Amino acid sequence: MNKPTRNQDALNYHSKGRPGKIQVIPTKPTNSQRDLSMAYSPGVAEPCLRIADNVDDVYKYTAKGNLVGVITNGTAVLGLGNIGPEASKPVMEGKGLLFKIYADIDVFDLEVNAKTVDEFVSIVKALEPTFGGINLEDISAPTCFEIERRLKAEMKIPVMHDDQHGTAIISGAALINACEIQGKKLDKIKMVVNGAGAAAVSCSKMYLALGVKKENLVMFDVNGLITPVRTDLDDIRLEFATTRKDAKTLAEAMKDADVFVGLSAGNVVTPDMLKSMAKNPVVFAMANPTPEIAYDLAVNARKDIIMATGRSDFPNQVNNVLGFPYIFRGALDVRATAINEEMKIAAVKAIADMAKKPIPEAVNLAYNTTNLKFGRDYIIPKPMDPRLITEVSSAVARAAMESGVARKAITDWDAYTEELRSRIGINDKLLRNLTNKAKSNPKRIVFAEADTYKILRAAQIVKEEGIATPILLGNVSKIRQIMKEYDIELGDVQIIDPLENCERMDEYAEYLYNKRRRKGVSVYESKKLMHDRNYYGACMVQFGEADALISGLTKDYVTTIKPALQVIGTGDGVSRVAGMYMMITKKGPVFFGDTTVNVNPSTQDLVDITVLIERSVRKFNIDPRVAILSYSNFGSNHGPIPEKTMDAVRILHEKYPNMIVDGDMQANFALNAELLADNFPFSTLNGKPANTLIFPNLESGNIAYKLLQEIGGAEAVGPILLGLKKPVHVLQLGSSVREIVNMITIAVVDAQEKGDEEVKSKKK
Repeated sequence: MNKPTRNQDALNYHSKGRPGKIQVIPTKPTNSQRDLSMAYSPGVAEPCLRIADNVDDVYKYTAKGNLVGVITNGTAVLGLGNIGPEASKPVMEGKGLLFKIYADIDVFDLEVNAKTVDEFVSIVKALEPTFGGINLEDISAPTCFEIERRLKAEMKIPVMHDDQHGTAIISGAALINACEIQGKKLDKIKMVVNGAGAAAVSCSKMYLALGVKKENLVMFDVNGLITPVRTDLDDIRLEFATTRKDAKTLAEAMKDADVFVGLSAGNVVTPDMLKSMAKNPVVFAMANPTPEIAYDLAVNARKDIIMATGRSDFPNQVNNVLGFPYIFRGALDVRATAINEEMKIAAVKAIADMAKKPIPEAVNLAYNTTNLKFGRDYIIPKPMDPRLITEVSSAVARAAMESGVARKAITDWDAYTEELRSRIGINDKLLRNLTNKAKSNPKRIVFAEADTYKILRAAQIVKEEGIATPILLGNVSKIRQIMKEYDIELGDVQIIDPLENCERMDEYAEYLYNKRRRKGVSVYESKKLMHDRNYYGACMVQFGEADALISGLTKDYVTTIKPALQVIGTGDGVSRVAGMYMMITKKGPVFFGDTTVNVNPSTQDLVDITVLIERSVRKFNIDPRVAILSYSNFGSNHGPIPEKTMDAVRILHEKYPNMIVDGDMQANFALNAELLADNFPFSTLNGKPANTLIFPNLESGNIAYKLLQEIGGAEAVGPILLGLKKPVHVLQLGSSVREIVNMITIAVVDAQEKGDEEVKSKKK
């Protein structure tokens, strides 16, 4: 068996359980014989006959209208080159996954063994009855140009080669806004394009369509400047040939240029080249993963620069995911026969305009900022912006209708916008938003059980992804042995063994003694307790040597939480701590509490727990709708549990009139808005399902989340420990690496928020 490494992690991700990243899921009931007879024979005959009579009914009775084919021959896969159709399949599955999570578009990925234009076109054209649209992917130039031209001409469904047009659309929006900020007019700018592949050619055509003058654009490929005298160029690249005599080299061309666009190779541009550009230059260094010039080098060379890259760890990321899911969404929704220039320009302008509008709070929260606004470091929207699906898809759909390629008209645009929002809401992106927020301001996380493989692998992941800076507690030689054995690289990570004479051991022990001396803790015992990693880690957080503590992988919950309570204690105004799970379900996140701490809470305990959890849910930028659960519905049964839950609700309604909370109620009524409205129309929860469930005791909450996790297929993120003054989070016993990474992400965001609260408190 192979030892897990970073490469092996990727292989495990794709191979574990059901191989691959996607699957087909039935959208209709299939539980009974009648269901099956409707799905197949004999019931299926009826829609077949309707479609035979009217072929457009295929959109009414089948998935065609929401189905895109992601198709490649594997001749230009990412940065891997011509690796063949089979080797390209993981990439195509990944593209299908992005279509689904960003725009709710279903995908069949097709990897075809076709090298010539005629072969490829023949295969794809024959598939037109199956798909509502075709996304061409990773096909080498110049073949890709002719393939797309032919398919667009010969098919009556939308066809787009995203490698070409995706980057063109996003960078076109960025160009419009960057030039506006820099005070430059598109028809006046001098532009240098380094790279002449499919993306560079398509980008250049887009820039010309937006107003850039052809005579002001020069293009370089690997063999140098593209000129009419070169004999190694096809007609497509010769369109961009220049006769200029003062731009033989890239350095010469950059002199006095307004805009540089790189779609080539890393580190081909120098700071001196940037210094030679015109005032207020615009530089799009989009080679990935290494830009043509490093971001830091560029902004240090020119303080007046606007810089964009293809990377997510710098401002102004040119990311195709801003475009292709929403362009196809709009095209499919009006049953467009093509994705034409008007639709692409509409997408460009919608993306550009979005960046100038007020930023939703959800986006600021996702990127851990409060002042994201249109300017040098924000010229295009962020990928996590929930408005993309409504703004871009609507603009594309409208352009399709106005340009005459739509076969279905949208008449109620407000209803269409609401439909788009319901397809992919902010809730579905919650974990991704939290990860982005964590990356925006990473924190120091101390791990009390660092002498385990899972913790070390998770520490490596969060360090590499820029989520957190790990601090490891445990036997130094054992930790290093595990790191060596499993090829875990953590650089100059701090490793501390509390069993040794650590630097602040005496200070920590004295603090614990002073805090616990009237509760049976002697000087000797406080020093002894400090050798326990949970006590030592809690002290590191308390003294500001770390920002959060993660523990609990190998020890029971009580053993882990007790040191945190004794060392750190509860927050101001908090009477008890509670445990909350965030259950990621197909319908969005649902928050469960208390699932880990309070065994049999009293009425007042339930009130305190509800307030604590309700406030915590708000921090995820979600409006809490709280149901306090029971086996009863609004007094339909008598007993200790219904009585205390009803009393808790009464107190909450009196003390917190703005809180949306109700109970006692059964779980199915809490989660089924129609069922609740039909039977209990007076409930304060009417209108939408509850998203926050408070359980009457520990056993019910603990059983519920574990059942939902194992049988319902929900992902459990937690337990999130609430109520402590500083961040400490306890893992499930035996958590997976993924679950540990999720918990670290939560801990970082928690530390960010508690840090902000501490700063505000000091200012007061």
